[in-house]
Amino acid sequence: MALPAHQHQPEDDTDEELSDEQVRELLNQAERRMRAKQAASPIDARSKLPTLNPGFVANSYMKGGRLDDSKLISEEDRLLARGIKKIEDPVQIKKAKAEEKKATAGSDWFNLPATELTPELRRDLQLLKMRGVLDPKRHYKKDNKSEYPAFSQVGTVIEGPTEFLKGRLTNKERKKTLMEEVLAQEQQSGRFKRKVTEIHATKMSGKKGFYKALQAKRKSRVAKK
Repeated sequence: MALPAHQHQPEDDTDEELSDEQVRELLNQAERRMRAKQAASPIDARSKLPTLNPGFVANSYMKGGRLDDSKLISEEDRLLARGIKKIEDPVQIKKAKAEEKKATAGSDWFNLPATELTPELRRDLQLLKMRGVLDPKRHYKKDNKSEYPAFSQVGTVIEGPTEFLKGRLTNKERKKTLMEEVLAQEQQSGRFKRKVTEIHATKMSGKKGFYKALQAKRKSRVAKK
């Protein structure tokens, strides 16, 4: 009886299974062939990359995978650590900082120093308060404060190169203090002396001395006639 065309008769499996010794022998042969192939075609030495010269390299802080203790602290700090340690009192430190803070007006006021009230400075400050009397043609804002400024500094005004020469003070007119300048101006103008004489005459009005002076003035007028 004939079978259909799409059906095939099973082929007989005539191959025998390989034993362990045969498999081991095949692996040994493959290994020998691979070694022989590598020996026949050696690697060209010229194909290797050349070594790079890094140049000068600084001493590393790592030695053998551990930190080098000698590199962590400078020699100066090491000597200070070995020396005598001075223990500071925190109360004294706080007191010193408070005094230092009181010594200036602070960075917002350009570290203006505290006022060192000397007799010369006290006299100059009093003259500044009386500046309206010194020059009656100028009007200043009234200063009724009896206390002196806590922070102040005395300086010297230096004329600029563009300032007119006639507006500068000569060396003879330039004085060291405000008091000396006021006295020099009084010698030239004589205003204070005249003002004192007027005040004295007003206070003497109606008294015996004033009456005698008035009579002497009248007699001098009669004698002239």
